[in-house]
Amino acid sequence: MGSLSLRTRFASSRAIFLFLLLMALLTGCEAKSEEAASASPPPPPEVEVAEVTAQPVVLSESFTGRVEAAETVELRSRVSGYIQEVAFEEGELVELGDLLFLIDPRPYQARVNAAQADLAQARSQQAQAGSEAERARVLLGRQAISQEVHDQRQSALSNARAMVDAAEAALQTAELDLEYTRITAPVSGRVGRAMVTRGNLASADQSLLTTLVSIDPIHVYFEADEQAAFASQTLLTGDASNNLNIELGGDPQRQYKGTLDFIDNRLNPNTGTLQFRAVLDNPDGRIRPGEFARVEMPVARLDQALLVDGKAVLTDQDRRYVYVVDENNLAQRRQVDTGRRVDERTVISEGLAAGDRVIVNGVQKVFMPGMEVSPQTVPAAPAADAQPAIAARED
Repeated sequence: MGSLSLRTRFASSRAIFLFLLLMALLTGCEAKSEEAASASPPPPPEVEVAEVTAQPVVLSESFTGRVEAAETVELRSRVSGYIQEVAFEEGELVELGDLLFLIDPRPYQARVNAAQADLAQARSQQAQAGSEAERARVLLGRQAISQEVHDQRQSALSNARAMVDAAEAALQTAELDLEYTRITAPVSGRVGRAMVTRGNLASADQSLLTTLVSIDPIHVYFEADEQAAFASQTLLTGDASNNLNIELGGDPQRQYKGTLDFIDNRLNPNTGTLQFRAVLDNPDGRIRPGEFARVEMPVARLDQALLVDGKAVLTDQDRRYVYVVDENNLAQRRQVDTGRRVDERTVISEGLAAGDRVIVNGVQKVFMPGMEVSPQTVPAAPAADAQPAIAARED
């Protein structure tokens, strides 16, 4: 009886062991299946690529300059006298011929009156001398007077005529002095502050009354080094090439288009630079003389320049490189030599060829050269027949 019970318990334990072993084997198989599934390679990362194209590029350099008025006038009195009226608001815009200052005109009006009287007297004396000279001519023909008397009366007529000429000149001078008591704007522009105010004495040709600057158009003067100056002159031909980009006050929001209208005739021997001048339209008067300006001027032209997005160019110490996607969609590292920038793009001088596909977005997903990627093509640079881009000097 005891042996039967022992055999029964042994058989039951064996069955349980086999069941547990079977379950363990099944669990192991499922784990291996899951591990095998998890070990399958992930899909290649998506990146954006752009095809490298060649297009004409005009290389430019940046030069610093200053804004100056096309016309600057220091107003001074031409006659002496006391200021009777200041007829403008300081800092306002004035037009050509507007009254600015009035000097007390009464002393000069009196001189005009006196000169008119002197002229009338001289003309009366001339008329009398003319009558006497005519009578002398008639009497001389009748031999009623001597030649000497005739000559004296002719001389008196000549003197009377000279007196009339002198009186007329004195009247013109007096009238000019009277006119000079009205000091008007010689040009249209913006007037400065009044340096001599009402009731003060203005001395002729000495007292500075105010300053006046023209505002439209306005000039920008800048200087270029000798190499850039002579390189630029080969491009500065024709109306289109003379257009310059000008930034004022270091503010990117204040961008203007100017026209080059003057190149100096000699280099400055002290600085080795050549002076240029650009003209800006300024109808609203917002641009003020003395402002700082940065001028982009073309200095060279590349007929076929390779351009890539600036984000595609990476740096490894002092070397620069990009990732190029080959025909097998493998990302290959390509070392490049970079040139100047055109907006957000960079000129590539060595390392790329037209038609190469360069990764412009998603380059951070490439962990090593030769990695497979899923390229998505995005628009490339403008076509080669587009207007030449302007490339600034690389920083």
